[in-house]
Amino acid sequence: MKRLDALLRGIDWLNEKVGQGVAWLNTVLVLVVCYDVFARYFLKHSVVAIQELEWHLFAIIFLIGAAYTLKYDRHVRVDVFYTRLSPRHKAMINFWGSLLFLLPFALLVIWSSKNFVINSFLIKETSPDPGGLPARYILKAAIPIGFFLLFLQGLVLAIRSYRQWLNPNQEQTDA
Repeated sequence: MKRLDALLRGIDWLNEKVGQGVAWLNTVLVLVVCYDVFARYFLKHSVVAIQELEWHLFAIIFLIGAAYTLKYDRHVRVDVFYTRLSPRHKAMINFWGSLLFLLPFALLVIWSSKNFVINSFLIKETSPDPGGLPARYILKAAIPIGFFLLFLQGLVLAIRSYRQWLNPNQEQTDA
């Protein structure tokens, strides 16, 4: 049990550090968008690379930050009944939801993006637009990386939810 708890804490630590790092990209994204708006509307000058950088940053924030969001239960939840349930029933839903939906979906995305990313690296894919960003393969690599981090955090959620479901009175010390 101690090894499992250490593993859960290690995954939490990893996603905490990655999430904190990715959070700074939000500031970079705001600055890039402000520059783009200023250049476009005041200087009447637009740069394709800046526009691509905006969506590259957004994609990285979204993909790599998803596990951090799950760690803090800040993901979108469209469920009218969930908020009214007891902690034990919430744990049961989180356990089965992770086991049946989150973990298989994360594995499916990792597996199905493998060739997509490998081919992009092999051809050293760049933007098809003139003046676009080079190294698009780095952005594409964020897909399996982000879903791997999400898979790990989903495992943590499933294990902790299972424990809480079985023993709702036990304090969650490893959270």
